[in-house]
Amino acid sequence: MKRDHFHTIIIGAGPAGLSCARALAAKGKRVLVCEKNKYIGPKICAGGVTLAGLGQAIPSQLVERQFPIQNVSSTFQKTRLIGQEPLVSTVNRKDLGQWMAAAATEAGAIVLSDTAVREITTTEVVTSKGAYGFDFLVGADGSNSQVRRFLHLPVQKIGVGIQYHIPASMPEMVWHLDPRQFNTGYCWIFPQAHRTSVGAYCFRRDMAPKTLKSRLHTWLDSQGIDYHGLKPEAANINFDYRGWRFNNFFLAGDAAGLASGLTGEGILPAMISGEEIAATIIDPQHQPHRLNRLIKNHKRHTRLLLLAGKNRFGCQLIMEGLILALKLKLIPFSALEMAH
Repeated sequence: MKRDHFHTIIIGAGPAGLSCARALAAKGKRVLVCEKNKYIGPKICAGGVTLAGLGQAIPSQLVERQFPIQNVSSTFQKTRLIGQEPLVSTVNRKDLGQWMAAAATEAGAIVLSDTAVREITTTEVVTSKGAYGFDFLVGADGSNSQVRRFLHLPVQKIGVGIQYHIPASMPEMVWHLDPRQFNTGYCWIFPQAHRTSVGAYCFRRDMAPKTLKSRLHTWLDSQGIDYHGLKPEAANINFDYRGWRFNNFFLAGDAAGLASGLTGEGILPAMISGEEIAATIIDPQHQPHRLNRLIKNHKRHTRLLLLAGKNRFGCQLIMEGLILALKLKLIPFSALEMAH
């Protein structure tokens, strides 16, 4: 029996993979997306989307809540950042994934869920549903990327996020930075339409997940937020960027390490990288200006994170200085966005 062949195979049906699939299929390319999970869309994610991400990539009908006011606190400060437009909005990752999968399918891509990749070679992908040949392969399979491992790229810079879903939509969005408890990380309250994500994020080098969870509990208790009886969710966030193009192999989103190590922002970097990879595959002379700008910001975020993490006093100084600069409008809130 002849092996089925595709112009491009994409492993992973998250925002990176589906953005890439839609763009390639719209140009008439034969595209296959392989997703290991049974359902496309759900992911451990707080669902925060910055203004740039909302304006560039996500349709308005998917927005659950909008927040022109950001409540930011630290060890010594508390401020409210007010924008004329929503600074951050929230989306439901399941709804976003379903919408993107439908758009990719409508464009002509074949999207297979419940399809585990068992082996990758230089010419084919062997899955639980068969073997498929390819001209190009895109790894959009998250922080624990099989494609990245095939390319022998290590992951040393990785963050961890832990969250609970409170079954009520809280009134305000909150960011809390306390280097004494979370080092370079932070806690959050991100309200959605019918529930609220509360959680914490940090660089795994600075804090073990077990410690992060314990300190998150302490903070939630101090805020009077009842998480007891709820199931915690945790996910790794890869920000160890080492390139995105490797001959006819590509890495997108978290697989490439393009999430922000400073904030954990990953949805928009995933979408931008997926679209730019598609444009490069279609036209090898394409100049990926949006991706280059994103990589520049990614490096800036990583440098700041590593600098702040050198010692506790320096971290406190940087965090307090950052909040003060935001409060005094010396820097805009958008300076923290990956697409800025």
